[in-house]
Amino acid sequence: MPVPPGQTHLAAPGGPERWRTVGATHHVLGVLHNVTSATRLLDLLSVFEGDTRIQVHFTCTGSSAFDGGMREFIAAREMPCVPWDEACELKFDLAVSSSRGGELQNISAPLICAPHGAGYNKKLSREPGAGSREPGAGSREPGAGSREPGAFGLTDEWLVHDGRLIPSAVVLSHDEQRERLRDGCPGAVPFATVVGDPCADQLRASAPFRDAYRAALGVHPGQKLLVLTSTWGRRSLLGQGGDTVRRALAELPQDEYRVVAAVHPNAWHGHGGWQVHTWLAPFVRAGLVLPVPETDTWKAALVAADAFIGDHGSVTLYGVALGLPGLLGAFDDGVVAVGSPMDLLGGLLPRVTAGRPLAGQLAEAAATQPGDERLAEVGGLVTSRPMRSMALLRGLFYEHLGLPEPADPAVVRPVAIPRRPHDRRRDPAPPPVFVTARFEEHDGGTATVTVRRYPAAVQGAEAGHLPDPHLVAAEGEPDTRWLHTADVVLARPDATGRPTGERAGPLFDRYPGCGAVAFPEPTDGGPAGSAGPTGDCGLVLRDGRELTARWRDPQWWTTPQTAAAAAHACLARFGPSWQGEITVRTGDHLAPAVLTLAAVRRG
Repeated sequence: MPVPPGQTHLAAPGGPERWRTVGATHHVLGVLHNVTSATRLLDLLSVFEGDTRIQVHFTCTGSSAFDGGMREFIAAREMPCVPWDEACELKFDLAVSSSRGGELQNISAPLICAPHGAGYNKKLSREPGAGSREPGAGSREPGAGSREPGAFGLTDEWLVHDGRLIPSAVVLSHDEQRERLRDGCPGAVPFATVVGDPCADQLRASAPFRDAYRAALGVHPGQKLLVLTSTWGRRSLLGQGGDTVRRALAELPQDEYRVVAAVHPNAWHGHGGWQVHTWLAPFVRAGLVLPVPETDTWKAALVAADAFIGDHGSVTLYGVALGLPGLLGAFDDGVVAVGSPMDLLGGLLPRVTAGRPLAGQLAEAAATQPGDERLAEVGGLVTSRPMRSMALLRGLFYEHLGLPEPADPAVVRPVAIPRRPHDRRRDPAPPPVFVTARFEEHDGGTATVTVRRYPAAVQGAEAGHLPDPHLVAAEGEPDTRWLHTADVVLARPDATGRPTGERAGPLFDRYPGCGAVAFPEPTDGGPAGSAGPTGDCGLVLRDGRELTARWRDPQWWTTPQTAAAAAHACLARFGPSWQGEITVRTGDHLAPAVLTLAAVRRG
C-alpha cells in the first residue's frame, strides 16, 4: 500500500482544526488505483484549482496488480493521502475515481466515476477466465459466470453491488457510450452525464504550440517525428510487436526522423522502469526518445508528431482524433470491447507489414488517411463535447458538492513544454552507422549527394533494405566487429598534436578493411583533435594521401561523421583523386550544405 496506516495527514476530515492554515469547508476524496488512473484523476481534479473552500485528499484502493510506482508518484507530487481503510471510515463531501477497481461501495461519499482512457474500449471481467487481465480485483456480482465481459466501466459487474448502484454519477465522454451503458447496466443510465474528454481537449488546446513541443523534443526543421505507442499486455506493441521499435530505428534515416516511444504505465511499472530502460537501451543508443510515462511528455509528442505506430491503447485513438496518419504495430481483439471506437479502429488502420519498407508504409498512410471519412468518424467518437470537458466536469462536481462554482471560467490548458526528455546519453564517440549515397548530377558539372545514416547496431536481419551502404565507425567503439568491417574509421580526439598521417598508420594496420581515417578538426582555440562547430574533418586515405573536408553553410547535421561519409561516397563515385565542391543533403526536407574536398599539400 502506498500509504501505511497511521500516516493520515493533518487536514483529513475530522482532524484537529488548530493545525490547519486554510479553512477549507468541503473535503473531496480522489481514489487512486494505479499510475495510469492517477494521471487521469489529477486531470479531472484540476477543476478545483484556486478554490480554498475545497481540500482534496487521496487514497489508494490497493486492488491493482500494477500498483508499482504509486509511492513514488504520490511522493513526487506531495499528495495528501489517507490509508484506504481509514478513508472508508471518514466522511467526505465527494469522491472521484477514474477506475472501477477496488471496493468502491465502501466509500462514504457521493462517488463520481470517470474513464481513465479514451472512453470505454476495453472489456474486463472480475471473473477469472472471462476476459480478466487484472487479477485480485475481488467479486462484485456473484453468479456472473463465464459470460462474455462487456466494456470495462459500463456493466453492472463494475457498477452495481448487492443490487445497488455504486456511483452517484457515471461520466461519459461521448453520447454513443450511453447506449452501451444501457446494454450493460440499464439502471445507471439516469445517472450518466456526457462531459467530453479532458485529455482530447488538452491535446486540441495544445495544437497552436506544436512547434514549441517539437523543439523541446529535439526535432529539427525538416525532420519528421514518429510516435510509437504501446499499451500493456503480451499482445501490445511492446509485447507482441516489439520488433517494430527496432525496425523504426533501423529503417528510418536517423537525420530525417525522430522517434519517441510512449510506454503504458502498467508495462513500465509492471516490469520496473529499470527493466524497461534496460530492454530498450540499444534503441535509446540508436536515438530513441523514451520519456517516463507519468509525465505529459507523451501528450506533447503526440501533438508534435507527423505520424504514429500504435496498438489497441488509448494513445492510438487520440492520434486518430488529432488527424495523424498511423499504423498498427499490434492489436489485441481479445481485450477490445465489441462495438467500441477501438473495435472500429482495428478494422480501419493498416497493420505494419513485414518485408515491406517501413518508410513506404508510413508514406502510404500519410498519403491516404488524411480526409478518410471513416477514420474521421472514429476519431470523432472520442468526444461529443469538444473543448467543454473542464466546464462540464466542474459543473458536475460542484453540483454534487452543493457549492456555487467559482466566478472564473473553467478553461482547458495546453500541455506543458517537456523538460528536455530528448537528451541522449553522452557517449564519448558516435555510434556506428551504415550510410547510403544517392547522386544527382546537374547541368554545368555540379552535383548533389544525398547521404542517409542508419544506426548499425539495430539493423538485425533487415540490413538488406539498405542499397550498397558503407560503414563508418569511431575509434574506441566497444563492439569491435564494426571497426573490423568499417570503410571509414573516425579517429578520436588527440591532444598530442601528432601528424594525422602518423596517427592513421596503426589504425590501417589494425583494421585492414578500412579505406580512410577521418580526423575531426579542432575548434578554434580548443584542444587539438576536438570537433569544431562546423563539423569539418581531415581524411587520410590508405595510400597515404591526405584531404580536408570542410562545410559551407553548416547545418545541425554537419558533423565530422557526416563529412567523412559524404567524402567517402564522392571518392567512390568520382574516383580516388577527385576534389571539389558538392551539395550534400541528408533528407528530402532538410536544408543542404556544401562540402569542399581538397588535397593537403605538404612542404
